[in-house]
Amino acid sequence: MQHTYTVTGMTCNGCKASVEKELKALQQVTNATAHLEAKEVTITMSTHIPLETLQEALSNKYTISNKEEVNVFSSAKKEEEKTDIQQLFPLFLIFIFIIGASVLLNYNPWDSSAFMLDFMGLFYVVFSFFKFLDLKGFPESFKMYDPLAKLIPAYGWVYPFIELALGILFLMRIQIPLALIITVIILGITTVGVTKSLLDKKAIQCACLGTALKLPMTKATFIENSIMLVMAIIMLLKIYN
Repeated sequence: MQHTYTVTGMTCNGCKASVEKELKALQQVTNATAHLEAKEVTITMSTHIPLETLQEALSNKYTISNKEEVNVFSSAKKEEEKTDIQQLFPLFLIFIFIIGASVLLNYNPWDSSAFMLDFMGLFYVVFSFFKFLDLKGFPESFKMYDPLAKLIPAYGWVYPFIELALGILFLMRIQIPLALIITVIILGITTVGVTKSLLDKKAIQCACLGTALKLPMTKATFIENSIMLVMAIIMLLKIYN
């Protein structure tokens, strides 16, 4: 028997592949084909599978429902209709809090170098926290635009740990030159991928805040990485000049 369900939470081809893989893992499922644009999945099963069982097979990022449940579909449609500014509000809010905390830590007396180190440290710690909320789903989203994660899948799994370690180094003022060099390398690689995705006009999910918050890949992502890169380069120049 074959049934088609509505699936929300799919934002890229990586999500499509994950949904298909997770559903095919069920013993009664003989085939599962996800449709990204339609936000649907067609499942061929040997015996009927309760909707609850299908949901349990999927990660928390995805919600599966019967097609006739119009309310779920409507809410997903409304989410699509949000402007980029509305969808990116959580990102902007986090940036404001990180900047505010960094200013408070260094305003009297003002120390621009310490401000940048604290900003980068808090940035890494906060952003790694959101990635840790879904360590399973983050690598799938991250490799959709990061060249290194696409080439070496294991890199996506360790990336949140790298961010957390860098955040601690910056905040504790430990091995700052090394932390700055690593920052330039990893964010430089990611920025190349982000730039290519923007130029190709791909509609994919930004993984900067993991998968807990569904953020579109936009110019804001490029600006976010660029700010960190510029700060890291400025600090390196100050150290070695």
